[in-house]
Amino acid sequence: MNIHHLELFYYVARFGGISEAVRNIPYGIQQPAVSGQIAQLEEFLGATLFHRRPFSLTPPGEKLYNFIKPFFSGLDALSTELQGGTTHQVRIGSSDVVLRDHLPELLQTLKKKFPQVKVALREGYQPELEAMLQKQDIDLAITLMEKKAPAGLQTQALLELPLILMVDKESPIASAEELWKRDRIQEPLICLPESEAICKNFQQGLSRLGVDWFPSIEVSSVDLIQTYVTSGFGIGLTVSIPKTKLSPKVRTIPLPNFAPVIMGALWRGKLSPPVQLILEELQRRARVLSSV
Repeated sequence: MNIHHLELFYYVARFGGISEAVRNIPYGIQQPAVSGQIAQLEEFLGATLFHRRPFSLTPPGEKLYNFIKPFFSGLDALSTELQGGTTHQVRIGSSDVVLRDHLPELLQTLKKKFPQVKVALREGYQPELEAMLQKQDIDLAITLMEKKAPAGLQTQALLELPLILMVDKESPIASAEELWKRDRIQEPLICLPESEAICKNFQQGLSRLGVDWFPSIEVSSVDLIQTYVTSGFGIGLTVSIPKTKLSPKVRTIPLPNFAPVIMGALWRGKLSPPVQLILEELQRRARVLSSV
């Protein structure tokens, strides 16, 4: 039996599909190559190991994965032990704003206490990050969160972030009330996907006011909201983030009667010492930002 084929199957089974495996295999390999070698393994065994769409392991696949999993999953720890050191891995998922503006300082603190720590950063928003946690692809998510924790996950609230509208600096709109009094809001609404807590809270607030205003432009990051507002595409829906510098081409309009969103940390199971340190630093930083 080809050991390399078994290794590829391990990643496919662990990450739930060939395309997901390719993104997580720690060396370069193309999807067609993985597919071809998995097909060779199935031909050698005379058994189908998994169903492609939707992904699920067959009984032979489950049996093989359970047999090889302890070996392949333990290689990193064995390598570290043989090298005579203790290496920790920390996998963190968050939005681009947090990864860029807030995490570097925390990682400096982490490196001082755990010099050999390996850090993997994953960009994403709430639904994606929760899925990564459930699949154990990351150890900690820093994201907006719902009041009720998803099944199997633990949460720690960090910051309340008020909703705001972002308009062009030259816009004649002075307050949100001006918009609510209109028969119809003509300006396009720019926001994150509707599944995000920001959009959910905003639409719930509009519903209480009896106002209809739905997204016209959906973007993948908070930074892009500002980009499209400054380019004249409409009004942006976002949150007020402490110490975040805005473009001089925009100004913000508060939404005091709308429920804020909660920025928090989510994880699954017991935290390793490095991840516990990151969580403690997040709490400390949140207290500082709350006092600004």
